[in-house]
Amino acid sequence: MGTVQWEAEPDTHDYPAAASYLSLVGTATQVADLVTRLRGAPVEHYKAKDILRSAALPLLPEDNPHVAADLKKVKKGKPLSPVLLVRGDLLRGVPAQIADGYHRVCASYHLDENTDIPCRIANPAPAPR
Repeated sequence: MGTVQWEAEPDTHDYPAAASYLSLVGTATQVADLVTRLRGAPVEHYKAKDILRSAALPLLPEDNPHVAADLKKVKKGKPLSPVLLVRGDLLRGVPAQIADGYHRVCASYHLDENTDIPCRIANPAPAPR
């Protein structure tokens, strides 16, 4: 099918999409803080298989409409946007969150589970004591 090409930076619309998702699992203040942290985070690379495992999410099938659309983009040589992640907490058993890019991760996995995916990852603010 092809090798995934990646954009250097997340698309502008990825941040509001991440905020929309995160608003389901966090408060407005937490979401605003995380989106700010995501915007300022450096791009790092993680393997598709590790992202799915760390987020405790299933691999979506190739015929999922959004995964299929991303696979078509790859076939046409169009780059995909980097993924936005929120780091989990290993000691508390909290999985990572794919704030934006779950379908891109799954499409990449279908091509090669060892695909290096560029990501911006934010650490959540420490929990109050």
